[in-house]
Amino acid sequence: MKRRTDRLWSAADAPFDIDEFLRQPLVARVATGHRVIRPVWYLWEDETFWVITGKWSRLADRLQADSAFELVVDTCDIRTGRTLQVIARGCGSVVPFEDAERGRRKLVRYLGPDETLWDDRFALPQPPTDETWWAKLVPDTMWVSDQSFKPSMNGS
Repeated sequence: MKRRTDRLWSAADAPFDIDEFLRQPLVARVATGHRVIRPVWYLWEDETFWVITGKWSRLADRLQADSAFELVVDTCDIRTGRTLQVIARGCGSVVPFEDAERGRRKLVRYLGPDETLWDDRFALPQPPTDETWWAKLVPDTMWVSDQSFKPSMNGS
């Protein structure tokens, strides 16, 4: 991972635990070619962002046309001032949805462990079909930034 000379940090110099931060069920924004930005649920495993996609989405088409992506995961708590960012840039690909357990780990983060309570839209295909894929987003570069501040209000 590359180091920038401004206020952003490399993973080795990160002001917080990147893996712990990315394990939270946060929404990322991923940008692909032609300035298209979309919110996504993701799973961070094996130094890769995994996003479930399929025929219902244009993400696969966009990555196949231009594999470049940027992805941002950030938080801002105005009560405490805690503001953390991870910004990733790299190349993405579309791979078959063959790892249902990875899909389950991803969805449990956002929907909880009881699959019977999940909205039907999030049922994992059994067996996997050719209508569901993984967007595999492998960062070449990641920047990590703690932009935390002292709040001017007491949170009331």
